[in-house]
Amino acid sequence: MVRLSTLCYLEKDGKYLMLHRTAKEQDINKDKWIGVGGHFEADESPEECLLREVREETGYRLDSFRYRGVVTFVSGGGVTEYMSLFTADRFSGRPTACDEGELEWVDKRDVGKLNLWEGDKIFFRLLEEREDFFSLKLVYDGNGTLVYAALDGQPMEKRGGKWLP
Repeated sequence: MVRLSTLCYLEKDGKYLMLHRTAKEQDINKDKWIGVGGHFEADESPEECLLREVREETGYRLDSFRYRGVVTFVSGGGVTEYMSLFTADRFSGRPTACDEGELEWVDKRDVGKLNLWEGDKIFFRLLEEREDFFSLKLVYDGNGTLVYAALDGQPMEKRGGKWLP
C-alpha cells in the first residue's frame, strides 16, 4: 500500500511548533512528537494538502513556506509512505486546539530531547544543515526500529548512535 502525506515544521523565534500525539489510541505516532500535516485528499497537490492540514490542525494560514524534501518511509508492514517535508517561517491567524494532541513551541536545541522517531532526528539535522532539497529513505523493521537510511540515493551508516552519509 502506498500513502502520500505532508509534514510541516512552523518556525518562530528559534522554535518549531511540535505536535505531541496523545489523542488517538490506535495511532502509529502515539506519544511521539512530530510536525503538523497529514494525508492527501483526492487530487490534492503537496502544497494544497500542506495548506489544508496546517489550517485544520493549528488554525494558522501559511504565508511563506519552503518545500524541503521528500521522505520515503518503509514501515515493514507493507506500507510505504511518501512524505513531502516543508518548513514555514510566516503564518497568520489564531491558533486553535488540535484534535490529534497538544501543540507546543519547542526550542530547536531541545527538539532532540523529545520522544521522536529515529528517522525524524535525521531530517531535523538535514533541515538545519542543508538549504537544498533532499530525498531521505527510512526503512523500519515493523517494530519501530530504523534499520536502513539513504540520503539522496546513497546509503547512510550508523556511527556513534547517529546516521551519517
